[in-house]
Amino acid sequence: MREPVDVLIAEEVYAPVLEEIRRHEGRLRLKIIPRQERSRTLDLELLGDPEILMATFPPRNLRDLGRLRWLQLGSAGYEQIFDLPVVEMGITVTNASGVSDVPIAEWCLLMMFLFERDFRRVLDNQSAHLWDRDPKFQSELRGRLVGIFGYGSIGREVGRQCRALGLRIWVMNRSAIGRRNNRFLVEGTGDPDGTLPERVFRLDEMEEFLSPLDYLVLALPRTPRTEGILGEYHLRLLKPSAVLLNAARAELVEESALLAVLRENRIAGAALDVHYRFPLPAGHPFWELQNVILTPWISGSTGSPYYLQRLWRLFKENLGRYLAGAPLLNVIPPQELVREHRGTA
Repeated sequence: MREPVDVLIAEEVYAPVLEEIRRHEGRLRLKIIPRQERSRTLDLELLGDPEILMATFPPRNLRDLGRLRWLQLGSAGYEQIFDLPVVEMGITVTNASGVSDVPIAEWCLLMMFLFERDFRRVLDNQSAHLWDRDPKFQSELRGRLVGIFGYGSIGREVGRQCRALGLRIWVMNRSAIGRRNNRFLVEGTGDPDGTLPERVFRLDEMEEFLSPLDYLVLALPRTPRTEGILGEYHLRLLKPSAVLLNAARAELVEESALLAVLRENRIAGAALDVHYRFPLPAGHPFWELQNVILTPWISGSTGSPYYLQRLWRLFKENLGRYLAGAPLLNVIPPQELVREHRGTA
């Protein structure tokens, strides 16, 4: 009989699922340490010699974990491990894609409603005791054209929620958007078969994709090949009434380009939940722009009410698959984990 598999958990615990996992204690040897807020070198006595690691920020001295075979991240993004030797060590990496899709998509819809009806001005009027029935305040989202750049887990849930409200959906993606297998998904969410978009565009069709959009939603991961994927040329392809929504990663858009088109009112506005610096400095010009809505990275994160439950459900499912020798959910292709790798988005 095989020795128990050593599992190191460096995440906040969700007790109900942990107790379910403990029922496999004969096959698993669990060790729980505090969640780390950044990657740093940790004492080997603390780490042990795990075969499985659950952590958003793995230790900098990952190479010392010679038996490590599988890393479950607590985040959908994975840029924090670009400089770690996961590929060299042959470690399978899975992310938390699917865990935060619902709140992020809801944030996108909220921002669309705020811009569509100019609701900031409605609230300003309330503070000023001003009665104003501007037709803009009575506008409708139904029938608007939403472009989703990146049709992974988050993009598909944005598409589902938009479709339910009668919005039209266009998608730009680097590959076909058919059925996605072995992905974590909250039941009843997303677009598992990839059937919701009216049209799907390639990267070389950027002008045709961007020009008619009412809302552009960025749903790409940050990788070396997606950093700066939208520059000033691309932003100026959007029509003046268009709005950019970014709850993915700030670095997808060139900062100076975004500032330029917003200052010139070349586009109607932007809703930004991700930023070029954290926290956003008080003197940053984004704070002063009246056509920008800023939120402090709260669209969907560790503070979401179902984050822990969903993350641990994913981990439990993947543990069962690992022990059974079955394919894991949310495996990140090794080529995506190398900083030097470049290609299309």
